[in-house]
Amino acid sequence: MKKNKKGGWNFVLVYILCLCLCFVGLYGLVMKKNLLKIIISFIIMDNALNLFFIIVGYKKGGSFPVFLKNRPADNIVDPLPQALVLTSIVIGLSITILMVAVALRLYHRYKTFDITKIKELRG
Repeated sequence: MKKNKKGGWNFVLVYILCLCLCFVGLYGLVMKKNLLKIIISFIIMDNALNLFFIIVGYKKGGSFPVFLKNRPADNIVDPLPQALVLTSIVIGLSITILMVAVALRLYHRYKTFDITKIKELRG
């Protein structure tokens, strides 16, 4: 078996674990009926996607992407995935806060987090 260019079979394992974590979050979003569990599943899936972007931008032995006169620019880390992850963290946090606020409003009105018991939610 051949090794991966990014650092061996450990990277393949990390990609697979990241995909499994994303599927765990997707399972919770689709199958759970409790609003709090759905929110937690969204957070898990969001973190899995952030982890994937961090892994994609990783370069073994890479240096920070600041160009200096006496340093060659051949082994620098791509800053674009880092910027995407920072943006994704902010967007994910704001969506999570919005979901928690809506869940709290639904709980105050219907006294339950179970989406099957909230009849007037349809429409």
